[in-house]
Amino acid sequence: MTIPQWLSIATLAGMMGLFIWGRFRYDVTAVIALLAALLVGIVKPKDAFTGFSDDIVIIVGSALVLSAAVQRSGAIETALGFISQHIRRVSSQLLVLTASVGFASALIKNVGALAMLMPAAIQMAKKNDASPSVYLMPMSFASLLGGLMTLVGTSPNIIVSRVREDMTGEPFRMFDFFPTGFGLLVIGLIFLRFGYRLLPRNRQGVPTMGEALNISDYVTEAAVQEGSPAIGDSIADFLERHEHQITVTGLLRGDMHGAVEPYVHLQEGDVLILGGAPDALERVIARDRLALTGADDKADEDADDIGVIEAVVTTDSALIGRTAGRLLLRERFGINLIGVARAGETLTRKLGQTVLRAGDVLVLQGSIALLPNRLHQLGVLPLAQRSIRLGLSQKGWLPLAILAIAMTATATGVIPVAVAFFAAAGAVIITGALPVREAYEAVEWPILIMLGALIPVSESLQSTGASNVIATQLSHIAAVLPPWGAVALILVAAMAVTPFLNNAATVLVMAPIAAVFAHDLGYRPEAFLIATAIGAGCDFLTPIGHQCNTLVLGPGGYKFSDYARLGAPLSLLVVLLGTPLILWAWPL
Repeated sequence: MTIPQWLSIATLAGMMGLFIWGRFRYDVTAVIALLAALLVGIVKPKDAFTGFSDDIVIIVGSALVLSAAVQRSGAIETALGFISQHIRRVSSQLLVLTASVGFASALIKNVGALAMLMPAAIQMAKKNDASPSVYLMPMSFASLLGGLMTLVGTSPNIIVSRVREDMTGEPFRMFDFFPTGFGLLVIGLIFLRFGYRLLPRNRQGVPTMGEALNISDYVTEAAVQEGSPAIGDSIADFLERHEHQITVTGLLRGDMHGAVEPYVHLQEGDVLILGGAPDALERVIARDRLALTGADDKADEDADDIGVIEAVVTTDSALIGRTAGRLLLRERFGINLIGVARAGETLTRKLGQTVLRAGDVLVLQGSIALLPNRLHQLGVLPLAQRSIRLGLSQKGWLPLAILAIAMTATATGVIPVAVAFFAAAGAVIITGALPVREAYEAVEWPILIMLGALIPVSESLQSTGASNVIATQLSHIAAVLPPWGAVALILVAAMAVTPFLNNAATVLVMAPIAAVFAHDLGYRPEAFLIATAIGAGCDFLTPIGHQCNTLVLGPGGYKFSDYARLGAPLSLLVVLLGTPLILWAWPL
């Protein structure tokens, strides 16, 4: 091998070492790799920033904005809520939840689809007196499989599409991934429908903190108006009439705080402090014609409506590694942190001394009007009913219509993918389906930085010939294998690497090698590129390889080893059944 080839492979090995070490975030690791490649001369200065002008960056960024718009619309949640009302058995509910998150992940970012439907799963678990662990890990795995169905379902698909275009002049189109992705999703749904029993029965998720702290889901203030049916009711009668779906935790009458006793009768002008689930609060306030206090204020119209919400810390949250006492949430964000829980651990330190981790569940208190934006800024996702989120769009189906138009335009080849999705992202902002501020917040800048930095590094593998060397060595191994064995080898290699690398980074490294590998064996590259994308998108063995798996760690109460109990047989199924499925859809 030549010196540039050795340097390219050394840079790749060093980058993988940094990813495994985990000392730096993946975007910082990508920047370090780019700087190292510049330093040793395998990337020329004039090519250093070509990655940031690549269509991949535009497509991923635009897809994230569209994903946020669809998520904000609440359309998918509404459809799921309608269906779930008629299903009572746990196994049937599990099938509906996994299918919903799987198909939603084909349209929007998989972690967004999972976060959107997790509250529904937790509510179902509570109603069935079951642990959330029954639903959450299967939902996470289904979201990973669902993202494999379309070009924009997951970033590995976008990357292998560009590699194919470089090799053959023709990229993968929007639904070229559907035959293999849909087949694997169906296989996965059937397995998860019965395989969830492999999970330990004694796992208890931490998002029952509301019960542990003896607080209601939400607390708000409502005034008794003239003509309200509540006038003259005793507190006991009021609660009985509403079937004790809410609680009355306080009563304000003029400047006096009335005692919350069952025999106290309500009068016009009384202000009740009500606690309960969002839907119950809405029903009571509407039925008794109560008025939310501060509703006439023009500036912060709901600033006095204080809510308590449970939320899980995501993998890219600004809270990770920081103690709760130093966050200054009240001073900086206007919210209070009143509880922390962690799966598999009993926290013994004081709240202010607890160092937060990804997967921790927090109990946050603050203005209902401010909580949605504050949760997004902090990098945490809500685990309570989403109907309380006043940030939901009133343009319910408009983002879905815009997304459908963009996907149709790209599927038919009328408009290039980057142009179609950039235009669609602009359309959801122009029409007001997604505010500009939320659009900028929806873009995961670390992902884009990583892509822009690693594209020149991955191209250096090709320009120096290092990818040819690696592929040739692999082809010697595959020479004794049948065609399906060669495809399976690439699939297994990608699955083995992705727990240690970001899945997009896995494809940036593996896809060029897989393409050359196919060429050396005399095969068409498509099956090997699809295998690379599937392997990179299917990390079922650890809670740290993908955001979705980390997201359910705390709420599901899982241990590290639980993932392999359900994920290992699913991974084996993906290899055994996915390989012939790939070959059927993409003959060699």
